[in-house]
Order: sequence, then C-alpha cells, then structure tokens
Amino acid sequence: MTSVLKWFEHFHAHPEISWKEVETTRTIASILSDWSIPHRTFEDVTGVIAEIGSGEDVIAVRADIDALWQQVDGVFRANHSCGHDANMSMVLGALEQLKDEPLQKRIRFIFQPAEEQGNGSLAMIERGALEDVTQLFGIHLRPQEELKKGQYAAAIQHGAAFFLKGEVLGDDAHGARPHQGQNALDVIFTIQHMLKSIYLSPFEPHSVKLTKVHAGSDNMNIIPGNATFSIDVRAQQNEELLELRNRVEDMLHHVGQLHRVKMVWEWQDFTPGAVVGERSSQIASQAIEKRFGESALVERIVTSGSDDFHFYTVEKPTLDATMIGIGADLGPGLHHPHMTFDRDALTDGAIVLADALLLAATR
Repeated sequence: MTSVLKWFEHFHAHPEISWKEVETTRTIASILSDWSIPHRTFEDVTGVIAEIGSGEDVIAVRADIDALWQQVDGVFRANHSCGHDANMSMVLGALEQLKDEPLQKRIRFIFQPAEEQGNGSLAMIERGALEDVTQLFGIHLRPQEELKKGQYAAAIQHGAAFFLKGEVLGDDAHGARPHQGQNALDVIFTIQHMLKSIYLSPFEPHSVKLTKVHAGSDNMNIIPGNATFSIDVRAQQNEELLELRNRVEDMLHHVGQLHRVKMVWEWQDFTPGAVVGERSSQIASQAIEKRFGESALVERIVTSGSDDFHFYTVEKPTLDATMIGIGADLGPGLHHPHMTFDRDALTDGAIVLADALLLAATR
C-alpha cells in the first residue's frame, strides 16, 4: 500500500482549485489506464468516472479532488487543507485492492471536482454518475477533536450551508464631507451587529457570520460608498437553514432602509444536510469492526461542516449513502493553512473503504 502515500505526496504537491483540476484529472486517468480500468473524462468539466465488476446493480464511491484557494504564509495559493488529496488517494488505494476481485456487482468510482464550491456533485450527476446506483460511500479525514488516529466513524452527519454574496451600492465622498455620501463601512458594521441578533433554538446547531468584506481604495481621505461582502450561514437541518436565510434577507432589507442605501445580493452554493443511509452505514460499521475491532468504531459524527456529497441523495432520494470518517490526529483543523495529520492513517482508510465496498458488492 505504499502507492497510497506516493499518490498523496503527488496530489499534495500539485493542488488545483475547483473546476481547474486539470492535472489532477489527468493523473487519475493515467493511473486507471495503467490498470486497464474503463473510465470516462469530460470535455467540459474536470473529474473522472471509472467502473469495475459486472452486473446490473451498482455500488459507488465518491472522492473529492479539488483544493482550496487561501493565504499560506502571506501568499494566496491553491492548498489541500481540507484533505481532498488524502481522500482521493484512499479511494485509489481501495480501487487498487478491488480491481482484480470477482465482483457480483459493479463498483463505480466518482472522482468529483469542485466540492469546495458546493456544486461539483451536480456536474457528475448530470453526466450519469448515479445511473443504476443503489448505494454510495464517501470517505473523509476528520479533525482530532472528532476522531483520534485509529478511530473510525461509519457515518458523518454533516450540516447544511448557504453562502451569500452582497454589494453595497453608493457613491464615494470626501473625508471632510461625510454628509455628502453614505459610508459603506457603516452599513457593513450594522450588518455585522444585526447578524449577532439572529437566533434560533439553542437546541438546533446553527451559525451566521460575515466571512469577507472589501471596501475603499488606497486613498485614506475617501469615504467608500461601495463595498462587497459575504455571509456564511449554517444549520444542522435543512429546515433551520431556510429559516436563517429568510431572517438574513429581512435583516438586509431593514439595514438598507436604515442607511438609505441600495444593496443587492445573491445566494450561492447551497449545500444540503446529510441523509445517512442505514444500510450503507451498517456495512461501514461491519467493515471497521471486522478489520480493527469494536473499540475502533465510534458513534456517528455530527458536525456543522457541510459537504456537497449530500446532493447525491437529494437528487436521488432512493439512494442509500454514508460517508466514512477516518481518524488521523488531524490538526490544527480542516481548512487551516498548515493542516497536517498522521499519514499512516491513509493506508488503513483505504483498507476500510475497500472492505466496505466489497461487503456491499457481494450482498
């Protein structure tokens, strides 16, 4: 299983952001070609779909392949701080273990682009990724506060998320004449204050916060009339997320009226909450216990993080799906620019995933 670590090192050293995973796609396709495994790439999007086995029923597994764009040591660049380099390496490792197995069902491997933008799964669905699929598995490294190395979860209960991009549209004014304009920063500060007054039941995990603001120029004596901003909205359940969206909309309307300024916004990258399949999660539990013992299996992880993996079940409600969580002593946390983990966990993750897929494909 040294190949899993070799693939990880390559993907980690060559991160590519959403929809631009050109070399990543080419590398995966090259590995599949070397194994003589049938696969498809696409002219209009990145990503790869491969398949092994035979039969009418299809079990599928998804690996996300994109990196984040973030500031690392003062420089903005592509960075695999969410562990997608690990995820696709583990899925390739599982494929390597299963490619010569006599399978009673087909196993489809979906190497999906653009998870970080929340819509790559839809692109794969549009290109036939779910045809004849009855069960779907995913895999993801988890932060150390959720799982230690040697621990595994048969399901990750992700929350739902929505992202808003907005603009304050006004005119600049001279720093000595603030009455002649409307300071867009005053508007932003009001938005920040009002977001803190949005509450739902404390028994339902949720959060609303500004994540990006840009206003002003290099001149310090100009009051900016324009600004752009982003808001990240999360809830554990889809119903609460929609309630939060309505409250944010109402708040923005009131802030615009209060400051007598025009604002426009749009909601982007809705990511639904998880619907965990009982059959798939039970199979994952059995695979974990069989390989590493009962003590290695922990309860289902409930996290406010989101993942577009769950669009697969939204688009095909009959699909039974689960995402397996892998403990690797990951810290300081997902999306931290210097995220790191125990790489020895990758081999075990690939083995657990292969065991789960083999169980599913022989039933």
